Amino acid sequence: MRTLLLGIDSGTQSTKALVVEAKSGKVFGSASAVYDLIHHLPPGAKEQHPHTWRAATATAIKGALKQAKARAAEVVAIGVSGQQHGFVPLDKAGEVIRPAKLWCDTTTIAECEELTAKLGGLKGTSKAVGNAILPGFTVPKILWLKKHEPKNFARLATVLLPHDYLNFWLTGQAVMEYGDASGTALLDVRKRKWSDAVLKAVGGELAAKLPRLISSDQPAGRLSAATARELGLNPGVLVSAGGGDNMMGAIGTGNTRAGIVTASFGTSGTIYACADQPVVDPAGEIAAFCDSTNHWLPLLCTMNVTVATEMMRKDFGYTHEQFEAKAAKVPAGARGLLLLPYLEGERTPNVPDGCGTMIGIHPGTFTASHYCRAAFEGVTLGMNYGLRRLAELGVKAKQIRATGGGAKSKLWRQIMAEVFNAEVVTLKVSEGAAYGAALQALWCWRLQKGERASIANITDQFVTLNRAETAEPDAKNVAVYRELQALQDDLSRSLRGVFKRHRVFVVR
Repeated sequence: MRTLLLGIDSGTQSTKALVVEAKSGKVFGSASAVYDLIHHLPPGAKEQHPHTWRAATATAIKGALKQAKARAAEVVAIGVSGQQHGFVPLDKAGEVIRPAKLWCDTTTIAECEELTAKLGGLKGTSKAVGNAILPGFTVPKILWLKKHEPKNFARLATVLLPHDYLNFWLTGQAVMEYGDASGTALLDVRKRKWSDAVLKAVGGELAAKLPRLISSDQPAGRLSAATARELGLNPGVLVSAGGGDNMMGAIGTGNTRAGIVTASFGTSGTIYACADQPVVDPAGEIAAFCDSTNHWLPLLCTMNVTVATEMMRKDFGYTHEQFEAKAAKVPAGARGLLLLPYLEGERTPNVPDGCGTMIGIHPGTFTASHYCRAAFEGVTLGMNYGLRRLAELGVKAKQIRATGGGAKSKLWRQIMAEVFNAEVVTLKVSEGAAYGAALQALWCWRLQKGERASIANITDQFVTLNRAETAEPDAKNVAVYRELQALQDDLSRSLRGVFKRHRVFVVR
């Protein structure tokens, strides 16, 4: 009989499930379920109902188990990855009070400013939690609920994140591990404790509403009988601590020791590394997160990656292959057509009022091919803004492990290599977050059996590179993108006042 693990990745657009064999690390089954955001919300509001994730998780698990031809008795552990920062408010009965405000929700600018001021500005905020308070994070969403929906805030009994909510559904236990907790801006990442200063700034007896903190190698609990029946599994299956999608992506790409850098090209874009000590950015642009292996995960996040490329691809009516072929017809730099891809605002740099902007339009660049190329290049340059900041803080990349939907494109991988000026590689198991969740579950299961298991040893054994997809930078194009990067940086800085005025105009 096989020993199987379930790795779940609950994202913004879909939930994926993998069935992984514990002995070989081989993926025997996979499935996914798609969904959308809640429509017709005010500008900047991005919400989903947690029950949507629950239903999608059940569908994906059943599909993956069916493909793997797995028996219930073979599954020994489950790990859950989830989109970071989303605010799931539960009442005393454990029921969801209102839809979750997501990582990409930018309606909390005023709350961020209020909390930052109460904490003594950026310097005081960094001292309290090690991070700036940004609209994407969870704590301003909690204050938003208190200010805008006081009746719902009065009902609030438990604050959870998306992956915590799925763990709660699986086990009945409300807990939060250090990695995902560090993205709330409530956790002092240096001490791995809730920040008294931030709790006081929010008020409303928030400390009593926060779940118990656990380390990354501890279990969240055991699969409950009710949820086991729903999934066709046996009750009592181990559920690991899980973590945020970036933390699980780090595990799934073998980023579990210093010196490795991962770039995830999904709806949003993230670049992160493993560190033995907290990496706190005085400017607040790089997130000083904990990871989900009991280390730290300095991370940059941009809010617009496949958001931009998919919007353009769908509008042109192209398949992914047609979109890439069109872009390939235009040389590096798209002859000066440059996209500032702040379609959903931006987090790195922190420009929540931002909107998409194109410069360099003239008869020679007003073609589909130029626009397709500019989309690939604009979002990658946006990520490189943060990668350069990481390098200034001592985290330098010679090799980038690319994951997410964008990493599937050969042309895009080449653009990454030349914008980042580094070797870009992919992984044989491309679903980094789901695979990482399965490997963390394996780690937890082995520890619970009394083994002296190391997560780094597990990832060394199972995470393998797909060398056939390696991209090396071309020096000529590296120089082109260096110039284009400077132009994008200048464009971003010069338009920030315009963005604020434009947002007021649109809202009015």
